[in-house]
Amino acid sequence: GDYLVTIEEKSKATFLRAYMNWRCMSAGSSRVCVRMVGHKMEESYSETLKEQMSIVEMPLSDPPLCISCCPVNGDLLVGCKNKLVMFCLKYLVINQNLTVLDFERSLILHIDNFIPAEVAFCARHIAITTELDVLILKLELVQQSADRTEQCARTVSTLEKPADGGNPSTHTLQLELDEFIICQKPVELLGEESKLCEIPITLESTELPTEDTQCFQVRYLLFRRFTPDQSPFGFCEDTKLHSVQLLPVYQTAHEETENKRELLSLFCFFSLPHVGYLYSVGKLVELISTYQYSEKSEQAVLTPQFLHVITSGNLQCFTVRCSAAAARDEDPYIDTTVKACPPVALDVCTLRMQLFIGPRAICHFKNHIILLTKADTEDITERRKPTRRMLSRKADSIKSRTNSESEPGWNLYIINTVSTIQLYREMVDYSRTYENVKTESCIHLLSEAHLLVRAAIMDPSLLKSDEKEELLRAFRESCAFLGDCYSRFDTKDYHLALPYYRMSGLSMTEVLKRLVSEGDEIQTYERGFVFYLTHSLNEDLNEELSKESANKVLQIFYLADPVQLPHILCSPCMRNVCPLTAVNYLQKVEKMMPSVVLTLTKAFMALKMGDLTMYEHEMDSYKETILACGFIGQPKLLRHRKEGLVNPTEFAVHLKEMQPGLLVAATVALHENSKIELEEADTFFKMLCSNSENTTPQLLVDFWEALLVVCSQEEIVQELLLRVTSQYVWRISKKQLPETKPLKTTEDLINSCNHFGLIFPWVTSIMSVGSPSDKDCHEDISKLQSLLCSQSIKIASALPVLEPLTEAGNVGLTIRVLCNTRLGKYEEAIDQLLKRCPDAAILYAQHELKDDSQAVWWNKLLPELCKRTRLTGNDCPVLISSLRAETLSVVAMELELRDFLNLLPEDGTAAFFLPHLLHCSQRKLLT
Repeated sequence: GDYLVTIEEKSKATFLRAYMNWRCMSAGSSRVCVRMVGHKMEESYSETLKEQMSIVEMPLSDPPLCISCCPVNGDLLVGCKNKLVMFCLKYLVINQNLTVLDFERSLILHIDNFIPAEVAFCARHIAITTELDVLILKLELVQQSADRTEQCARTVSTLEKPADGGNPSTHTLQLELDEFIICQKPVELLGEESKLCEIPITLESTELPTEDTQCFQVRYLLFRRFTPDQSPFGFCEDTKLHSVQLLPVYQTAHEETENKRELLSLFCFFSLPHVGYLYSVGKLVELISTYQYSEKSEQAVLTPQFLHVITSGNLQCFTVRCSAAAARDEDPYIDTTVKACPPVALDVCTLRMQLFIGPRAICHFKNHIILLTKADTEDITERRKPTRRMLSRKADSIKSRTNSESEPGWNLYIINTVSTIQLYREMVDYSRTYENVKTESCIHLLSEAHLLVRAAIMDPSLLKSDEKEELLRAFRESCAFLGDCYSRFDTKDYHLALPYYRMSGLSMTEVLKRLVSEGDEIQTYERGFVFYLTHSLNEDLNEELSKESANKVLQIFYLADPVQLPHILCSPCMRNVCPLTAVNYLQKVEKMMPSVVLTLTKAFMALKMGDLTMYEHEMDSYKETILACGFIGQPKLLRHRKEGLVNPTEFAVHLKEMQPGLLVAATVALHENSKIELEEADTFFKMLCSNSENTTPQLLVDFWEALLVVCSQEEIVQELLLRVTSQYVWRISKKQLPETKPLKTTEDLINSCNHFGLIFPWVTSIMSVGSPSDKDCHEDISKLQSLLCSQSIKIASALPVLEPLTEAGNVGLTIRVLCNTRLGKYEEAIDQLLKRCPDAAILYAQHELKDDSQAVWWNKLLPELCKRTRLTGNDCPVLISSLRAETLSVVAMELELRDFLNLLPEDGTAAFFLPHLLHCSQRKLLT
């Protein structure tokens, strides 16, 4: 809201007034109207409000002592004796062409025995100071139902009472003797503990209760009490708090939030004559900074970038840590290897000091400091006059004022602050004086410059401006300077070189040019620089170093961290390195620290040189299993990522041709050690074999089969089973042979993997009379049947995959019968066998119809055999032999004689069934 609120005194009476549309006065209009707050204006009268200033009288039952306007929503808070009154800013729409501002008194906070000296109000946060106490509160909305609307008229905060039931605010703060003053101990209570301050607050809602009425409760955030003897300058009776302020910081502006200002962080500042305190009171209440003044302060004003303080003779400027704290509120993961920000606990600096005669008051607007001074040394206003009653909350804080209109010596200064960019340049230039001595002072100054720019960037008003582009360039430049410092200096925070260089946008080549001298002279490289190079080279960047830069990196690591040499050589950034130079360095390192990874790296470099003799010598140094495990130490020997894709290396291409078994074993080891995902491995083998996305190379199937041998994760096992099943089915149905010889036969898989089972005899019987075309895909058919003969694969999920083979001759028959068996559909399986391959029916029954499924012998198999024998007669000797040889024997052994007789067909030949009946009856007599 564009308004001005004043506390005015006339004829010993104090008034609170708000001036609306006050800019008309500066435009030359002299029309003024006076109205009461909340007064309903007639439309005909209010039309004149466009060209006139309105003075809104705001009556109060007690004289106003202090005021504060909320910078977020324009609400007003007025401090009176024993209470705070809150006025909500209202926008009254008179008609479509006119909207006027008004206030509505909405809430009163009653605080017994409490006289506020200053208040600050922002986003429902309230900061109150007396002479030596600070209390910070937050008004929180309470969820309420419709029937509780009227209860919002009064809400009492609950506080813990002292054990003796007394109220220290009435019997300790007012202790006042003739000869001395009794001071309480200093206290600091944060968060939930601040409720123990024993300052009860009662809320009184003054709005008319409606469905939209907001109900509040008080949450205590901070309470701090000081005593006069806290000053390092000795006991001072004039010790009083001043300049309480709540400073909001908003989310960094983006194009999508162009018309919005979203509150991000909130800070509270207050000051004693010689010490200032800055707290964060947003998500977490904590002390951020303490400011020590060189002399007694009169007033201070806090901005997102600076703290400006006036003393009796000068204007001082300090740095602040608001942007550092706000950056962490905006991005909780800012302190990582990707991003960084100077710490909140960084010591504050005094930027500059300007001399003025008699500063009296200070305020801040945008890039201006407004300073009011009085030429003589006498304190005309007696604003801070010492009093013996300063510790009493009931003391009268309104001092008599001398009429100063006729007094000479008053001056008003408007000081333009130095632009952020100019001050940033000055700080950077000044930091260079510390460059050669390599002290923390250089880092400190550059951190201050970085925070200065960061605070300016967070200003929402800078959206789409040339100034913001210049600030962003300065931000990246400051990150580069900080990266240089952490790279060059021997500091405990050396790891910060990495995130600052990343935020700078500099490439690795550009960083090398900044830090590595020209020529072959030997340099000393600090930990920060090596840390940056190590992490940058171990990541999959798209940057390729030139041959000269790559060779220089080799030299750096040989001198600073030789253990990392094999690893950085495998980085895609080092593609242009001289392999002969690399081998020479590796041989030197190998004498000190031999390893499998180093041997594999030497073999890789030998391939690049085309020296196959050296390659074979290195690969023969270890057994194949040890070599496979060696790739776990450095997966980039086989693959690297570029633009999100997994690409095989020259080493992998060579292994594919010469040692595919080692390549598959190494990839399995990588997967089992979480170095490569299953989908990445698929892409890797497809790119390695130059296959399209829709075709699966045999080497990938070999990988799936090998992974099934060792994998223990059920979810991945089921996925692999479906994949190999799908591949077997596709090749069988298409009569497609694998492009390379499979690494494992069916027998190998049965012996090594429990997901492949022994093929059942009845399956073998069916396949023995198969067509010649089945022999072309014999290996895939036997693997698929072996897979279905095990109990691992979930048959229900595999049915859609197996669908193409259900009609494929004897192969399809075995698939259908195996699936029905796994699903418990034994009768359907027998029907299929008797129809297509009766020779295998008895073998199937002998293998499958056991235990719970044994009844299928007499309930299904015996009647079906009798039925089919009756229809075919002696034309099908297989049915007769099946009936006589096995079925009747099993039934005679398992059933009672009466049940057996009931199963016999009425038209059966007695001589055929009699031996089995005799066997059944003899078994009964024996038992």
